This record gives sequence, structure tokens and C-alpha cells, in this order.
Amino acid sequence: MEHVRHSKTGSEGKVVTLVTNHFRLTCPQWNAYKYNVDFKPDVDDTNLRSQLLFQHEGAFGINHIFDGNSLLLTRRLTNQMEFVSHTLRGTTVKITLQLSKELPPNHPDCVRYYNILFRRTLRQMNLKQIGRHYYDYRKKCVMLDHRLEILPGYITSILPYENSLTLCADLSHKLLRLETAYDLMMRLKEKNEFAKIEELLVGSIVFTRYNNRTYRVDAIDWYQTPRDTFPKSDGGQITYVQYYKQKYNEYITDFKQPLLVSQGRWKKGRRLMPRSPIRLVPQLCYLTDRNAQRELGRWRFVLDPDFLSISGRTLKEERIFQYKDSAYPVADWLKGSQSTSLLRAVSLKHWVILYTKNCVSEAKILEENLNSVTPAMGITLEKAKMREVPGNTISSYIDILKTVSCLLAFKVVCILPDDRKNRYDEIKKYLCVKSPIPSQCVVAHTLSKDRTVKTMATKIAQQMNCKMGGALWKVETGLKKTMFVGIDCFHDIVSRRKSIAGFVASTDEELTNLSQVEVCLHVSGFLSGALNSWLKNVPHAPESIVVYRDGVGDGQLQALLDHEISELVGYLENECPYSIKLTFIVVKKRINTRFFLQHNRKLGNPAPGTVVDMMVTREYDFYIVSQSSTVGTVTPTHYNVIYDTVCLDPDTVQRLTYKLCHMYYNLSGIIRVPAPCHYAHKLAYLVGQSLHDQPSSLLANSLYYL
Repeated sequence: MEHVRHSKTGSEGKVVTLVTNHFRLTCPQWNAYKYNVDFKPDVDDTNLRSQLLFQHEGAFGINHIFDGNSLLLTRRLTNQMEFVSHTLRGTTVKITLQLSKELPPNHPDCVRYYNILFRRTLRQMNLKQIGRHYYDYRKKCVMLDHRLEILPGYITSILPYENSLTLCADLSHKLLRLETAYDLMMRLKEKNEFAKIEELLVGSIVFTRYNNRTYRVDAIDWYQTPRDTFPKSDGGQITYVQYYKQKYNEYITDFKQPLLVSQGRWKKGRRLMPRSPIRLVPQLCYLTDRNAQRELGRWRFVLDPDFLSISGRTLKEERIFQYKDSAYPVADWLKGSQSTSLLRAVSLKHWVILYTKNCVSEAKILEENLNSVTPAMGITLEKAKMREVPGNTISSYIDILKTVSCLLAFKVVCILPDDRKNRYDEIKKYLCVKSPIPSQCVVAHTLSKDRTVKTMATKIAQQMNCKMGGALWKVETGLKKTMFVGIDCFHDIVSRRKSIAGFVASTDEELTNLSQVEVCLHVSGFLSGALNSWLKNVPHAPESIVVYRDGVGDGQLQALLDHEISELVGYLENECPYSIKLTFIVVKKRINTRFFLQHNRKLGNPAPGTVVDMMVTREYDFYIVSQSSTVGTVTPTHYNVIYDTVCLDPDTVQRLTYKLCHMYYNLSGIIRVPAPCHYAHKLAYLVGQSLHDQPSSLLANSLYYL
């Protein structure tokens, strides 16, 4: 991007000195040689591939890195070499090494191999791999009273940044239950709660100690048992009992237990092929040094022992605006949001409270407290219609909701006796899909505490106002005629391969009106609908659109440019009747980078609004610490500007991003990501977790998913 070619760093804010959990890594200044490795017949198991290849280690030396498909060496061999190896079963395997390319030290492929090398050093330190990370079983903490054990470990990654390679290292802890899936199934089976077994296990992650792997449970096969057989690689059949005994020396004691089904993952390069489901035995599924120095030394790696020291900047505190532009600082946010008239209060008429026979007192408490807190907010609240639900079944709620629909109610509040997910899901599905009415579900016990009931009523009143189209507060974004868009994805736990995309867009210049859609494809269709909604509130079209896109990994950025951004640009240039520019920013929350404020030789968390845009960044990206934390280490959020025809300078992008973190109406505080992005997450989450269907378009202009 030409406008940040000379400098992509900002200057606003107070300069602070920070340290980060990155360590400078000096890599060897020699060329490496990449060889493709081919096995005939093909060998699927990566560990077996390594064993077969390293039978010939003398031919290519001890300095090697093997990823299962290619071999990196520090010295050049002939362009092609062939070896013959034998498995323990006597199968002859022909191995061919073919020179692929010569790699300079800073080549992107080298970084991938460096990470493999570093993971090898972790194994040499006797750390065990679980999933992607490594844990120390020798230092585990066992909590027998809770049937839990905690494993300490590390998350590491080597990545290239502006001036050098760095090693990012973070602590990780794996919490493992000592209870197996079989224990859980037997406990619930005694109570005939088979539906509860499905609810708790399907979608969960289990850990198998015999191979230190985690699996996602996609189904329970009630008709197969460990005595059933499956085909072996040689064409024969073997029972699950025999297989686990022969391969892992694990004894299965209950031959009648059902099997857990995991769809597994696609192997690299085979995504278009159907995946073979993996069947697991519940009894074996648990609910979720110097050698290393020598290894790095042989490759001439030098690891700086000190934290990397960098400069950051702390942006000034924002002011929050409510009714008639009354403003207060962030420190007074909670008090101000409760005692000052809302930015846009909506009167509530024709509303209904539903409750069961056991929740009569909670219903009355809620109504009384809502009447108490709403006047200060400027909300006119008419008397609610009280309706008792005749029973505690899902059908009882749906039947009475049908009668409520006939009352032309504008709002439904359901007081639920407990937090059963299936009941909540069916109520939300009826009120969001079949009979679109803004709704609020409240669990009864949250209204039974005298000290917190007024605070709870205030939160409920604020949510009700938002769901009716109201607005609580605003900040000055500094950009006029600009639409803000948030996009996030959620993977439906019922239909595993279906991704849900939530799309939320502001439909006015103050970001107080929002339009949202949930669909899986065609972001240009989202944008067209959002522009139509904008023009209903504002007499002119926006001149620019700023998109915050969450749910994208580093390896998907090129695909995002080629498809999603290309589609948006194509729509704006060829179909949209207005001249609109686009800025596209990728948001990443799951990062391992941490920053610490260095003051008087002590380390602490940076203040909210701290920005880092140098040394551990790349072309046009930055980190923002938006939240404060007095317990533990605060986690920054990473932002990557990958497309920008609006030509926003770094200070403007960073300041805008921090401002939008103040606009989430479900919290009187700052959140980790810009509000449109988090709204998109909440929308996609509701659809993926509860609705499993397209919400009614009649709700599209309200925050019904809060």
C-alpha cells in the first residue's frame, strides 16, 4: 500500500517502554537444501516414514529436518538418491530423495523447518506433545478431590518480523479430567438419561493417553461395540479389543460399551477426498536440557536470553456520550450508563413475562425492579402481561408462545427454571425464526440474590432497549460518511462442515443503528442489503467502508484476498451505484504474543489503549491492548490491514480501532475487539449453537442476539 510505504508506524499517544515474550533468534548464514521424499508403496504414518528414512541417516548426516514429505539438509547431496528400507513386518519400501530447491537463510520455507527443529528440541527435553503444544508430565498437578490433573507446558513459534526472526514463547496448561467418557456414560445410563449423554459428549473434545492425541466427538455409535471388527491395511479384519491390545497394550474390560465417532481431520493435500470416521472406545478417552542445546548448536542458532525490548504508545482515554451528548470518562462508565438517560431510549409496550409455577416470585421481582431502574434511563415501561407456563416441558413453552404471538406482543421475557440448553434453543428458534419477536431469557436463580437483583434488572433493561432498536451510548469515531462492518464465522456443532458467517454493519454515521445478516456465502449480497438499510437512515450513501474480519488464520490471508475481498471490490466497482472506498482489516484474538510495561525494574500489564506497531510486526499491522487486567496477563489483539483504498494513515486506523472497542452494548466497558466484529460473533454463535436456521429478516435491524 503506497500510503504507508515510507512509514506504517503511528505517533499519537504517550511513549512507553515495553518488553515482550519474544526472543531474538539469529539463524545460520548458510544455504539449505530441500529434498522431496517419496515412498513406494505409500506410507501414511509419519512416524513410520521417519523410521524408514532414518535407517539411512549415515548417507545424509545428522543435520536434517524431516516434515513427513520433505527433508531439509545443510549440505547438498546428488540431485536424486534412492534407498531401500524394510518394515518390521518385512514389507520392502523404496525411498526416493529428489532435490527440490536451494533455500537461502531468510526463505519462508526455512522458517517452517526451524519450527519443526525447535519442536524436536522440546521432545528432547522430555516434553510430550498433546495437540499442537508440549507439556511436562513430570510436573503435573493432580487434584484427586476434583478428579482433575493439570499439565504445565509451552507454546512456541518462530516467525520472521521486520528486522529479524524471533522465538515467541508462552506458557500453556492442559486441564485433563481423570474421568473417562465411559465413566460419564455409565453414570448417566443408570438414570436412563441417554439424551444427556449425547448432549454432553457430542461436540466435546476427548484425550486418548495411549497416543497423546485429542479428538472431537461427532457422534455416538450405539450399535457398534469393541467386539466389532474393522479392516486392516493388509485387507484383513481385527476387533477393536484386539487392535488396542496389540498396538497400545490397552485392555478393554466392557465389551458391550458403544463407540464414539470422530470424523477426524483431512490429511494435507486430500481435502477433496471423503474423511474416514475414527471410532474410539469410551473407556480409553479422557474428558480434555543439554541435548536440546546441542541440537540448536549444530544448526548454529543463537537465541538471545533476554526479552525483546520495544517501544509502545498509550492512546488517550475516550469519553462516552449519552442523551443530549452528556459525556463522562471511562472510569464513570458503569455509573453513568445506569443513572443517565440512554442515547436513544425505546418505550416498551405490549410485553409479556412468561414463568412457570415455581418461578412466580422471581417474575414479580423482575417486574418490580425493571419498573424501578428504567425511569433513570429514560425508558417508558408499561405494565407487563403476566402468563404462567402450564408445565416445564419445551412443548409447554412453545404452546403458550403461540398464544403470545396472537397478542401482538412487541417483547417476550421468559423466566426459565434452569439453564437447560435444549429448552433455550427451542424457545429462541421459535422467537427468532418462526415467529420473530424480540425476546429475553432469564434463569430464575439470577433473580434470587437481593444484592445483585437491581444490577441484573439494569442489564436486562439495557438489553431489552437494544433489542427493540434503541442505543445506549456512542463515541466520536472521527470518520464521517463511513460504514463500519464486522464479519465473523462460527462452525455449527451439529453440522460440522457447515460454517456460519455473521455479518453486521452500521447503518448510520454514529454506529448506533446496526443491520445484520447470517448466510454462508456471497459477502457482496450482505453489503448490498446493508447499503439499503443505511439509506433508510441517512440521506446520502457512505463514502467509505471499514471492514473488521475475524476468524481468519495467517495461512488464509491470500485466499481472503483472492475471494472475499475480490468479491467486495468487484461489487463496489461494477454493481454499486455509488463511489465507495474500502478498508479491510483482519482481526486476530488467538495470539501468544504478550506485552509487559517496564517501570522501575518491575513488569506489569500495559494500560488500556497501548499500541505496538514496530519490531514484532510486519507490513501494515499492529497490536492494541484494549482492556485492563489486575489478575493475570492481559492479552493484546492483532490487527492486519490487508486492503486499503481509503488511504487511512496508521494513527487514524489505530485510534478508530480502539474507539470501536467501546461500542459493545452488552458491557459497560472496553472489549478486546471492535464492536461490529463482536456483534458478528454473537450473531453467528446464536445461529450455530441454538437456531441452526436462518433468522427472520424482520429482526435484522435489532440486536436480538445479545
